[in-house]
Amino acid sequence: MAFIIKPLVTEKMTKITDKSSVDRTYTPKAGKNRGQQVTKKATPRYGFIVKPEANKIEIKKEVEALYNVTVIGVNTMRYAGKRSARYTKSGLVKGQRNAFKKAIVTLKDGDTIDFYSNIQ
Repeated sequence: MAFIIKPLVTEKMTKITDKSSVDRTYTPKAGKNRGQQVTKKATPRYGFIVKPEANKIEIKKEVEALYNVTVIGVNTMRYAGKRSARYTKSGLVKGQRNAFKKAIVTLKDGDTIDFYSNIQ
């Protein structure tokens, strides 16, 4: 069963992916490595809109099957539909956006997903 509805290719998600795909070197001010250079390994993250009934294990299996990558972790979030209203010539029009579930998938270092490779 297909749980992934579509990949998230937005400016915000692209920024998260770019930021997490680069090794970071920093000097901690506290803790056991205080004053030493520490490198945090890159763990690329990608976002997907998924079906509300999908769980993390099913999302992980589907991403690994679709894109041939190794998934380290999956974080999910539920978004409620937002109410909106607008004024038109015919009067007040009320509506609501659809609720959805978003999954952020963390991949093994070195793995990447090319969303445009599956387009025909």
